[in-house]
Amino acid sequence: MRLFLMFAILCGFYNEAYGKGSLDIDMKLKSLNKPSLKTIKSEDGDIIDCIDIYKQHAFDHPALRNHKIQMKPSVDFGTKKTTIPNNGSSEQITSQIWSKSGNCPKGTIPEAVLIALGYNFIGAQSDINVWNPPRVQASDYSSAQIWLLGGLSDTFESIEAGWAVNPSVFGDSRTRLFTYWTKDGYSKTGCVNLLCAGFVQTTTKFALGAAIEPVSTTSQKQHLITDTNSGNRWLTCANNVIGYWPGTLFAYLKHSATAVQWGGEVHSPNVGKKPHTRTSMGSGQWASYLWAQACYHSNIRIKDYSLQIKYPKYLSEYADEYECYSTKLHRKTYMSEPYFYFGGPGQNSRCP
Repeated sequence: MRLFLMFAILCGFYNEAYGKGSLDIDMKLKSLNKPSLKTIKSEDGDIIDCIDIYKQHAFDHPALRNHKIQMKPSVDFGTKKTTIPNNGSSEQITSQIWSKSGNCPKGTIPEAVLIALGYNFIGAQSDINVWNPPRVQASDYSSAQIWLLGGLSDTFESIEAGWAVNPSVFGDSRTRLFTYWTKDGYSKTGCVNLLCAGFVQTTTKFALGAAIEPVSTTSQKQHLITDTNSGNRWLTCANNVIGYWPGTLFAYLKHSATAVQWGGEVHSPNVGKKPHTRTSMGSGQWASYLWAQACYHSNIRIKDYSLQIKYPKYLSEYADEYECYSTKLHRKTYMSEPYFYFGGPGQNSRCP
Protein backbone atom coordinates (compact mmCIF):
# COMPACT_ATOMS: atom_id res chain seq x y z
CA MET A 1 0.00 0.00 0.00
CA ARG A 2 0.99 3.62 -0.41
CA LEU A 3 1.43 5.67 2.73
CA PHE A 4 1.79 9.18 1.40
CA LEU A 5 -1.78 9.93 2.45
CA MET A 6 -0.90 9.97 6.16
CA PHE A 7 -1.10 13.39 7.82
CA ALA A 8 2.45 13.46 9.00
CA ILE A 9 5.77 13.72 8.05
CA LEU A 10 8.07 11.09 6.77
CA CYS A 11 7.51 7.52 5.85
CA GLY A 12 10.19 4.90 5.49
CA PHE A 13 9.03 2.42 2.91
CA TYR A 14 6.02 0.51 1.79
CA ASN A 15 5.03 -2.55 -0.15
CA GLU A 16 2.98 -2.15 -3.30
CA ALA A 17 0.97 -4.75 -5.17
CA TYR A 18 0.06 -2.80 -8.28
CA GLY A 19 1.25 -0.23 -10.79
CA LYS A 20 4.69 -1.02 -12.19
CA GLY A 21 5.04 -4.79 -12.19
CA SER A 22 4.41 -5.34 -15.88
CA LEU A 23 4.00 -3.42 -19.11
CA ASP A 24 1.47 -3.64 -21.89
CA ILE A 25 3.04 -5.10 -25.04
CA ASP A 26 1.74 -2.17 -27.11
CA MET A 27 3.80 0.23 -24.98
CA LYS A 28 6.93 -1.81 -25.66
CA LEU A 29 6.29 -1.96 -29.40
CA LYS A 30 5.66 1.78 -29.66
CA SER A 31 8.93 2.44 -27.88
CA LEU A 32 10.88 0.00 -30.05
CA ASN A 33 9.51 1.37 -33.32
CA LYS A 34 11.39 4.67 -33.11
CA PRO A 35 14.08 4.88 -35.84
CA SER A 36 17.61 4.91 -34.44
CA LEU A 37 20.52 6.96 -35.76
CA LYS A 38 23.07 4.75 -34.00
CA THR A 39 22.93 1.42 -32.18
CA ILE A 40 25.30 0.47 -29.36
CA LYS A 41 25.65 -3.11 -28.09
CA SER A 42 26.68 -3.12 -24.45
CA GLU A 43 29.07 -5.70 -23.00
CA ASP A 44 26.26 -6.82 -20.67
CA GLY A 45 23.96 -7.59 -23.60
CA ASP A 46 21.82 -4.45 -23.58
CA ILE A 47 21.06 -2.86 -26.95
CA ILE A 48 20.99 0.95 -26.81
CA ASP A 49 19.37 2.78 -29.72
CA CYS A 50 20.26 6.45 -30.13
CA ILE A 51 17.10 8.13 -31.41
CA ASP A 52 16.43 11.69 -32.55
CA ILE A 53 15.73 13.74 -29.43
CA TYR A 54 12.68 15.30 -31.13
CA LYS A 55 11.27 11.87 -32.05
CA GLN A 56 11.40 10.32 -28.59
CA HIS A 57 8.26 8.66 -27.30
CA ALA A 58 7.43 11.55 -24.94
CA PHE A 59 6.08 13.57 -27.85
CA ASP A 60 3.45 10.97 -28.69
CA HIS A 61 1.51 12.34 -25.72
CA PRO A 62 -1.34 14.65 -26.86
CA ALA A 63 -0.39 17.30 -24.27
CA LEU A 64 3.12 17.55 -25.77
CA ARG A 65 2.31 17.92 -29.48
CA ASN A 66 3.60 21.50 -29.61
CA HIS A 67 6.08 21.17 -26.79
CA LYS A 68 9.44 22.91 -27.15
CA ILE A 69 12.28 21.00 -25.51
CA GLN A 70 13.97 22.71 -22.57
CA MET A 71 17.55 21.41 -22.50
CA LYS A 72 18.38 22.39 -18.91
CA PRO A 73 16.66 23.78 -15.82
CA SER A 74 16.19 27.54 -15.65
CA VAL A 75 17.49 27.52 -12.08
CA ASP A 76 19.95 25.22 -10.34
CA PHE A 77 18.70 23.03 -7.54
CA GLY A 78 21.97 23.67 -5.74
CA THR A 79 25.07 21.80 -4.70
CA LYS A 80 25.51 19.55 -1.73
CA LYS A 81 28.30 17.81 0.09
CA THR A 82 28.03 14.06 0.56
CA THR A 83 28.81 12.95 4.08
CA ILE A 84 28.91 9.39 5.36
CA PRO A 85 28.53 8.29 9.00
CA ASN A 86 30.78 5.93 10.93
CA ASN A 87 33.90 6.70 8.89
CA GLY A 88 32.49 5.01 5.82
CA SER A 89 33.40 5.86 2.25
CA SER A 90 31.38 6.31 -0.90
CA GLU A 91 31.70 6.91 -4.60
CA GLN A 92 29.31 8.55 -7.01
CA ILE A 93 28.08 6.55 -9.99
CA THR A 94 29.82 8.02 -13.06
CA SER A 95 28.67 5.68 -15.80
CA GLN A 96 26.43 2.86 -16.85
CA ILE A 97 27.76 -0.36 -18.35
CA TRP A 98 26.58 0.45 -21.89
CA SER A 99 28.58 3.71 -22.06
CA LYS A 100 31.85 1.71 -22.17
CA SER A 101 30.87 0.61 -25.69
CA GLY A 102 30.15 4.04 -27.15
CA ASN A 103 28.17 7.24 -26.80
CA CYS A 104 25.07 8.65 -28.41
CA PRO A 105 25.77 11.59 -30.75
CA LYS A 106 24.54 15.09 -29.96
CA GLY A 107 20.88 15.56 -30.78
CA THR A 108 19.97 11.99 -29.82
CA ILE A 109 19.09 10.26 -26.57
CA PRO A 110 19.81 6.72 -25.35
CA GLU A 111 16.69 4.60 -24.87
CA ALA A 112 16.95 1.43 -23.50
CA VAL A 113 10.00 5.47 3.18
CA LEU A 114 10.25 8.70 4.38
CA ILE A 115 7.34 11.13 3.59
CA ALA A 116 7.26 14.90 4.06
CA LEU A 117 3.70 16.23 3.98
CA GLY A 118 1.91 19.56 4.30
CA TYR A 119 4.18 21.94 2.41
CA ASN A 120 4.51 23.22 -1.14
CA PHE A 121 7.65 21.48 -2.35
CA ILE A 122 9.27 22.51 -5.61
CA GLY A 123 12.14 20.07 -5.28
CA ALA A 124 13.59 17.17 -3.34
CA GLN A 125 16.74 15.08 -3.41
CA SER A 126 18.71 12.31 -1.76
CA ASP A 127 21.70 10.07 -2.33
CA ILE A 128 20.49 6.50 -2.81
CA ASN A 129 22.77 3.64 -1.85
CA VAL A 130 22.90 1.21 -4.81
CA TRP A 131 22.56 -2.54 -4.23
CA ASN A 132 21.49 -5.61 -6.11
CA PRO A 133 18.91 -7.27 -3.85
CA PRO A 134 19.86 -10.93 -3.29
CA ARG A 135 16.38 -12.23 -4.15
CA VAL A 136 13.79 -10.77 -6.51
CA GLN A 137 11.21 -13.28 -7.67
CA ALA A 138 10.18 -13.31 -11.32
CA SER A 139 6.77 -11.69 -10.79
CA ASP A 140 8.04 -9.07 -8.31
CA TYR A 141 10.20 -5.99 -8.31
CA SER A 142 12.29 -4.25 -5.67
CA SER A 143 13.37 -0.61 -5.76
CA ALA A 144 14.96 2.24 -3.84
CA GLN A 145 13.64 5.61 -4.92
CA ILE A 146 12.34 9.11 -4.32
CA TRP A 147 8.79 10.30 -4.99
CA LEU A 148 7.19 13.73 -5.49
CA LEU A 149 3.44 13.55 -4.95
CA GLY A 150 0.45 15.86 -5.28
CA GLY A 151 -3.29 15.87 -5.70
CA LEU A 152 -6.21 14.02 -4.18
CA SER A 153 -6.04 10.65 -2.47
CA ASP A 154 -7.84 8.68 -5.18
CA THR A 155 -6.31 10.48 -8.17
CA PHE A 156 -2.91 11.49 -6.87
CA GLU A 157 -0.05 12.47 -9.15
CA SER A 158 3.42 11.02 -8.71
CA ILE A 159 6.83 11.28 -10.33
CA GLU A 160 9.45 8.78 -9.21
CA ALA A 161 13.08 7.91 -9.83
CA GLY A 162 15.78 5.66 -8.43
CA TRP A 163 17.06 2.14 -9.03
CA ALA A 164 15.06 -1.04 -9.44
CA VAL A 165 15.35 -4.75 -10.13
CA ASN A 166 12.30 -5.67 -12.21
CA PRO A 167 12.53 -9.02 -14.05
CA SER A 168 9.08 -8.78 -15.65
CA VAL A 169 9.97 -5.47 -17.32
CA PHE A 170 13.70 -5.85 -18.03
CA GLY A 171 14.01 -9.63 -18.29
CA ASP A 172 16.82 -10.05 -15.76
CA SER A 173 17.83 -9.35 -12.16
CA ARG A 174 20.26 -6.49 -12.69
CA THR A 175 19.98 -3.14 -10.92
CA ARG A 176 18.80 -0.47 -13.35
CA LEU A 177 18.09 3.26 -13.39
CA PHE A 178 14.38 3.98 -13.73
CA THR A 179 11.73 6.70 -13.73
CA TYR A 180 7.97 6.45 -13.38
CA TRP A 181 4.99 8.80 -13.46
CA THR A 182 1.23 8.75 -13.09
CA LYS A 183 -1.43 11.45 -12.88
CA ASP A 184 -4.37 9.35 -11.67
CA GLY A 185 -3.13 7.12 -8.88
CA TYR A 186 -1.85 4.39 -11.25
CA SER A 187 -5.34 3.94 -12.68
CA LYS A 188 -4.96 4.66 -16.41
CA THR A 189 -1.83 6.77 -16.89
CA GLY A 190 1.88 6.44 -16.39
CA CYS A 191 4.64 3.98 -17.10
CA VAL A 192 8.30 3.10 -16.62
CA ASN A 193 11.08 5.12 -18.28
CA LEU A 194 10.41 5.99 -21.96
CA LEU A 195 8.00 3.14 -22.65
CA CYS A 196 5.09 5.54 -22.95
CA ALA A 197 4.77 9.23 -23.76
CA GLY A 198 5.54 11.69 -20.98
CA PHE A 199 9.12 11.97 -19.70
CA VAL A 200 11.37 14.09 -21.94
CA GLN A 201 15.00 12.95 -21.94
CA THR A 202 17.73 15.48 -22.74
CA THR A 203 21.01 13.70 -21.93
CA THR A 204 23.15 11.48 -24.14
CA LYS A 205 25.09 10.07 -21.18
CA PHE A 206 22.49 8.00 -19.33
CA ALA A 207 20.01 5.44 -20.63
CA LEU A 208 16.87 4.98 -18.59
CA GLY A 209 16.51 1.27 -17.93
CA ALA A 210 20.21 0.50 -18.42
CA ALA A 211 22.18 -1.37 -15.77
CA ILE A 212 24.07 0.59 -13.10
CA GLU A 213 27.60 -0.25 -12.04
CA PRO A 214 29.19 -0.81 -9.66
CA VAL A 215 26.78 -1.92 -6.95
CA SER A 216 27.59 -2.06 -3.26
CA THR A 217 28.72 -5.16 -1.42
CA THR A 218 28.56 -5.74 2.32
CA SER A 219 31.25 -3.86 4.28
CA GLN A 220 32.97 -2.64 1.11
CA LYS A 221 33.17 0.78 -0.53
CA GLN A 222 29.66 2.10 -1.14
CA HIS A 223 28.37 3.55 -4.38
CA LEU A 224 25.67 6.14 -4.75
CA ILE A 225 23.33 7.63 -7.31
CA THR A 226 21.83 11.06 -6.82
CA ASP A 227 18.23 11.77 -7.78
CA THR A 228 17.09 15.40 -7.80
CA ASN A 229 13.63 16.57 -8.81
CA SER A 230 13.27 20.33 -9.13
CA GLY A 231 12.15 23.25 -11.25
CA ASN A 232 10.12 21.94 -14.19
CA ARG A 233 10.09 18.49 -12.55
CA TRP A 234 13.67 17.86 -13.60
CA LEU A 235 15.62 14.71 -12.85
CA THR A 236 19.39 14.68 -12.38
CA CYS A 237 21.71 11.79 -11.66
CA ALA A 238 25.37 12.08 -10.63
CA ASN A 239 25.25 15.81 -11.46
CA ASN A 240 23.96 15.09 -14.97
CA VAL A 241 20.59 16.42 -16.08
CA ILE A 242 18.61 13.40 -17.35
CA GLY A 243 15.42 15.14 -18.47
CA TYR A 244 12.07 16.31 -17.15
CA TRP A 245 8.37 15.69 -16.76
CA PRO A 246 6.59 18.59 -18.54
CA GLY A 247 4.16 20.51 -16.36
CA THR A 248 1.44 20.05 -18.96
CA LEU A 249 1.17 16.39 -17.94
CA PHE A 250 -0.17 17.31 -14.52
CA ALA A 251 -2.80 19.38 -12.74
CA TYR A 252 -1.10 19.58 -9.32
CA LEU A 253 2.57 18.77 -9.83
CA LYS A 254 2.96 21.48 -12.44
CA HIS A 255 2.76 23.91 -9.51
CA SER A 256 4.30 22.05 -6.58
CA ALA A 257 4.27 18.78 -4.68
CA THR A 258 2.45 18.37 -1.39
CA ALA A 259 4.44 15.33 -0.32
CA VAL A 260 7.94 13.98 -0.76
CA GLN A 261 8.78 10.38 -0.06
CA TRP A 262 12.10 8.57 0.27
CA GLY A 263 12.44 4.83 0.73
CA GLY A 264 12.13 1.42 -0.83
CA GLU A 265 9.38 -0.57 -2.44
CA VAL A 266 8.55 -4.21 -3.05
CA HIS A 267 5.86 -5.01 -5.60
CA SER A 268 4.43 -8.51 -5.37
CA PRO A 269 1.10 -10.34 -5.44
CA ASN A 270 2.34 -12.00 -2.22
CA VAL A 271 2.69 -9.13 0.25
CA GLY A 272 0.39 -8.88 3.22
CA LYS A 273 -0.46 -12.57 3.14
CA LYS A 274 1.03 -16.03 3.66
CA PRO A 275 3.24 -17.32 2.24
CA HIS A 276 4.94 -13.94 1.95
CA THR A 277 7.15 -13.15 -1.03
CA ARG A 278 10.85 -13.97 -0.65
CA THR A 279 11.80 -10.83 -2.57
CA SER A 280 14.25 -8.74 -0.56
CA MET A 281 14.38 -4.96 -0.25
CA GLY A 282 17.55 -2.88 -0.46
CA SER A 283 20.59 -4.99 0.42
CA GLY A 284 18.38 -7.70 1.91
CA GLN A 285 19.63 -6.80 5.41
CA TRP A 286 17.59 -5.25 8.22
CA ALA A 287 17.81 -1.48 8.63
CA SER A 288 19.32 -1.86 12.10
CA TYR A 289 22.53 -3.20 10.52
CA LEU A 290 23.27 0.39 9.40
CA TRP A 291 26.30 1.47 7.40
CA ALA A 292 27.88 -0.93 4.87
CA GLN A 293 25.19 -3.52 5.56
CA ALA A 294 21.78 -1.91 4.99
CA CYS A 295 20.60 0.23 2.09
CA TYR A 296 20.05 3.92 2.86
CA HIS A 297 19.10 7.39 1.69
CA SER A 298 21.43 10.20 2.75
CA ASN A 299 21.63 13.94 2.03
CA ILE A 300 17.85 14.09 2.23
CA ARG A 301 16.74 17.58 1.18
CA ILE A 302 13.63 19.50 0.20
CA LYS A 303 13.17 22.85 -1.50
CA ASP A 304 10.10 25.03 -1.03
CA TYR A 305 9.01 28.49 -2.14
CA SER A 306 11.68 30.05 0.08
CA LEU A 307 14.10 28.64 -2.56
CA GLN A 308 16.27 27.33 0.26
CA ILE A 309 17.58 23.76 0.17
CA LYS A 310 16.99 22.35 3.62
CA TYR A 311 16.61 19.26 5.77
CA PRO A 312 13.00 18.23 6.35
CA LYS A 313 12.25 19.40 9.91
CA TYR A 314 9.81 16.74 11.02
CA LEU A 315 10.73 13.13 10.40
CA SER A 316 9.21 9.82 11.41
CA GLU A 317 9.42 6.33 9.99
CA TYR A 318 6.93 3.65 9.10
CA ALA A 319 7.05 -0.01 8.10
CA ASP A 320 3.77 -1.70 7.28
CA GLU A 321 5.30 -5.21 7.43
CA TYR A 322 7.96 -4.74 10.07
CA GLU A 323 8.56 -8.48 10.43
CA CYS A 324 9.48 -8.65 6.73
CA TYR A 325 11.22 -5.30 6.14
CA SER A 326 12.39 -2.64 8.58
CA THR A 327 13.34 1.02 8.82
CA LYS A 328 15.67 3.09 10.96
CA LEU A 329 15.99 6.86 10.88
CA HIS A 330 19.49 7.57 12.16
CA ARG A 331 20.47 11.04 13.35
CA LYS A 332 22.73 12.18 16.17
CA THR A 333 20.48 15.04 17.28
CA TYR A 334 16.97 16.22 16.41
CA MET A 335 18.18 18.86 13.94
CA SER A 336 21.23 17.04 12.56
CA GLU A 337 21.65 15.29 9.22
CA PRO A 338 19.25 12.33 8.87
CA TYR A 339 20.29 8.99 7.41
CA PHE A 340 17.42 6.72 6.54
CA TYR A 341 18.14 2.98 6.48
CA PHE A 342 15.62 0.50 5.13
CA GLY A 343 15.30 -3.03 3.83
CA GLY A 344 14.96 -6.65 4.77
CA PRO A 345 14.84 -10.22 3.51
CA GLY A 346 11.13 -10.61 2.88
CA GLN A 347 9.97 -14.06 3.94
CA ASN A 348 11.77 -15.29 7.08
CA SER A 349 10.97 -17.04 10.37
CA ARG A 350 9.13 -13.95 11.65
CA CYS A 351 7.45 -13.31 8.29
CA PRO A 352 6.26 -16.74 7.10
